[in-house]
Order: sequence, then structure tokens, then C-alpha cells
Amino acid sequence: MFLDFKNKELFQRAGDYALEYAEAALERNVFPDEKALKNLTYFDEELPAESIDALSIIDQLHKYGSPATVSQIGGRYFGFVDGGVIPASLAVKWLTDFWDQNTPMYISSPVVAKIESVVEKWLKQIFSLPHETVAGFVSGSSMAILCGLAAARYRILKRQGWDVNKKGLSGSPLFRVVLGKQAHGTVVKGLAILGIGSEQLEYTAVDDQGRIIPELLPKLDERTILVLQAGHVSTGSFDPFNKIMPIAEEAGAWVHVDGAFGLWAAGSDKFKNLTESMVLADSWSADGHKTLNTPYDSGIILCKDKEALSSALHAAGSYIIYGENRDGMLFTPEMSRRARAVEMWAALKFLGTKGLAELVEGLHERAVQFAKEFEANGFYVLNDVVFNQVLVSCKDDDQTKKVLELVQKSGECWCGNAMWSDKYVIRVSVCSWATTESDVSRSVKAFVDAWS
Repeated sequence: MFLDFKNKELFQRAGDYALEYAEAALERNVFPDEKALKNLTYFDEELPAESIDALSIIDQLHKYGSPATVSQIGGRYFGFVDGGVIPASLAVKWLTDFWDQNTPMYISSPVVAKIESVVEKWLKQIFSLPHETVAGFVSGSSMAILCGLAAARYRILKRQGWDVNKKGLSGSPLFRVVLGKQAHGTVVKGLAILGIGSEQLEYTAVDDQGRIIPELLPKLDERTILVLQAGHVSTGSFDPFNKIMPIAEEAGAWVHVDGAFGLWAAGSDKFKNLTESMVLADSWSADGHKTLNTPYDSGIILCKDKEALSSALHAAGSYIIYGENRDGMLFTPEMSRRARAVEMWAALKFLGTKGLAELVEGLHERAVQFAKEFEANGFYVLNDVVFNQVLVSCKDDDQTKKVLELVQKSGECWCGNAMWSDKYVIRVSVCSWATTESDVSRSVKAFVDAWS
């Protein structure tokens, strides 16, 4: 019934289809056309009673599935903050998919444990983090934020003599969570999962770019969790770490930095000023599949309080075999985890420090180009382009909505929408290494054509 792994035809065909897809990704419509969407009905079928030929399965998936994908690995996808994919990292994913490693402990995959320890060291170098910092490799920044906040909750309560692992939250001492009014929704979701409701949160004022205003921060103390942003999801702005971190440090507050895509700005000397003093925080979250352009999914939690992170996330069982080598499950909620850190290792090894800086700076250059060409064609750019995000609008909300609708239908590029200062805006996120100058100009032309 099952194909022998030595029968290469199935895997060769899958490889041929994958390369065919990749070759077309740069020029095809970014969003699937109506025919491709209609053809998805070919997947509407009853579960077969008998085994189906594996070659016909891969044929069906490529014929009807590939055309209905969103081509985010090309150069004209600017919707969500979804990076492209570096070929070296994608090729490594192919190999590790065949390894099919489960990576909770060293004993279950020595090679992945070793590579995780190497990537952890490299990340501390890139972000200039304290030597005691540990890294956990999770599905994305949503999960990384949850981990950082769980560590913060554990430590804040432990300081007050309360072990949340033993006693739970009922009757626990009070603690505070302070965050900007423009904090990302995943922060609020993560806090809710941890039993911290929205009515308990203390929101602090932000400026017209979404940055926390240091002078208007509430008084912090050692019972406080403060959440800061490295890269606002709409404007790309960074909270002023150099002004806020000394205040938080003096108060003894725990600081978590939500840096899904912006944390990587530290990889370029040109943008070091944006992350100045970020090193003074206690935990940081980031995505590899955004700015670094690793395959999905690839999140990172970094924490300088190893005990707090492992205590918040640890699992016990007589069958669990911890050892003297790295056991990655100590720093993640999951036991079952794929070998995602190997893809990050490949991307960082391929780029090197110089290539990483060029990648980060290149995304900014294309965002600046977008802003200039938009303004030259009568559009309104509503944010300071400090990193890779551009907010754009037309004369009024109705016109902006219609233009975006026509651009999305054109297939030339794909952008999403947001609300900013009570205005309906178009959000352009430049995240792919594949985006060229001509991709930007071609995309702006699609906007101009839609407006006219």
C-alpha cells in the first residue's frame, strides 16, 4: 500500500512541481483569479474508501491547488507582514522534512538541539542581548509573546512570594500590565489566555505614529509588566526605548518587547538607533518568517531570565529525559515541534551579518520608494517611513476603499487595509527580499490605474 522511499518518482514529481511553481511566482497574479478559485471545488469530495494513487494526489494538488495560492514568495505581495523565503532556507526545509524530527529534547534529536544552541548564540549577537539570554523556537510571534508574558507573570508573582504553578491565579497578589494604546492584538490575546482580562490592562498614551509617550507613562513598579513595540504593525514605528527603558529598569518592572518584524532592525548599523537600549528589556519576541524571510512557521522567544521562562513553560513526566545538553522544550509550550530552527540557521548562515544588514536596508529602501512614488502620483502617505511600513490613502474613505478593491482584483499586487486616526487606509508592508524597484513601480501603477 505504501510507496517505498526508494521509489523516487513521487518525490521527483513533487520537486518538479515545486520548481515550476517557484519559477512562475515572480510574474503570476499575486492573488488567484476567479477560475483558480472556482476550481477549488475539485477538492469537495467524500473521503475515499480505498487507497488512491500517490502520484494522482500530487497531480491534483498542483493542478488545482497551486493556482489558488497567494504568491507571497514573489515580489509584489504587501498585505500582511509576511516575508518571502530565502531559497537556501527553503531547500533546507525540504531536507529536514525528510528528517521529520521531533525536537523537544536532545535525546530525540541531537542535531536539532545543537543547531538550536548555535542559532541562539547568533541571535544574541545580532540583537546585542545579554549572554544569559535563552531562545525558544515556536510557531510565530503570537506564541512567542505568550511565552514572554508567561515568564513575566511567573517572575512578578514569585517576587511577591506566590508560585503560580502551584497555587494558580485565584487569590494571587495583584500585578499590573501597562501597554500602549496601539499595542498589537496578539498581546491582548496572549494576556487573556494567561488569565489577564482586558479590564485589568493599563493603556498609556501614544503619539501620531503609535509610539508610547514616555512623559505620560503611569508610574511603574516591580509589580508591573510593561509591553513595548519594535515595529508598529501599521506605521513601523518603534517605541523610544532609550527614554523608557531607564524608567522601567529603575522601577524594577518586567519589560517585554514585541518585535515581530522590527527586532531585526538591530541587524543593521543604519537602524541601530531604533533599537537603542532595547537590550535592557527582560524578554523579546520575533518572527523569522517576516523580516528574515525564513519559511513559515518560525517564531522566537528570547528571555534573559532562564528560570522564569522554563518554570512558566516546563512539562513533567517520568518518560521525559532531560540531560546536560540543550532540551528545547524547556523554552517553548510545545513538546512536539518540527525542526524549524534549522531553517533559521540556514538563512543566517547564507546571509551572514553583511547580508542580513543588506536585507533589512533593502526593505526600507523599497518602502521609501513606495512613499515617494505614491506622493508623486497624488496619494497621501500618512506615516513616517522609518522601516518597512507605508500607510496610504486617497481623498476620502470611499475612494480609498474602491481603489484598494480594484488593486486587489487586478492581481498586480496585493495590499490590505487598516483604520488609522479614524481613517480607512491602505497598508503596504514591504517584507520580501524578492521585491525590486520595478516591482514597486509596477505596483504603484496599479494604484494609479485603479484611481483613474
